Amino acid sequence: MALPHPTPDDLRDTDAFEALMWAMARPGTVRSLPEGAADLALALLDRETRVHAEDPELARRIAATGAALVTPDRADHAFCTTAAGAMAALAVLPVGSALYPDEGATLVMPAIIGAGPLLGLTGPGIEGQCRLRLGGLPEGLLDLRSARCRYPEGIDLVLVDGRRIVGLPRSVAVEVL
Repeated sequence: MALPHPTPDDLRDTDAFEALMWAMARPGTVRSLPEGAADLALALLDRETRVHAEDPELARRIAATGAALVTPDRADHAFCTTAAGAMAALAVLPVGSALYPDEGATLVMPAIIGAGPLLGLTGPGIEGQCRLRLGGLPEGLLDLRSARCRYPEGIDLVLVDGRRIVGLPRSVAVEVL
């Protein structure tokens, strides 16, 4: 019996998922997506996923996956496109618990990779310290993230700049240098 050939959508989803996994496994390293943030949504979501999408067009595409569109306080993943939306979502997204840290959400939002303040990242997946410039983040975002991340509880952050992403898992400490 011959195995089915993957479709272009299957290949795109696989590439996006692999980029995300490497970005989270090696925090602070820049990875490339096939097309952009929508690729992440399509690669991650299914009928068992609860999602908040700030952008109406992305919400329409997400609805086609069968994922439930919900408010940020009930979301497994939140896709935000504005500073205000990202801050509002970050304030209420689930952080999981000591027994169920996997119930902590993931926030996907825009940033400018390679510009802005110099950040120092430390934690699992980083040898010593990783330095990275990230611009376009809302004022207070890193402080709010730090206040809501008490490992193993917390929110994973995925920053998107066009077709590039950087992962900041909840286990990573971020300081402005």
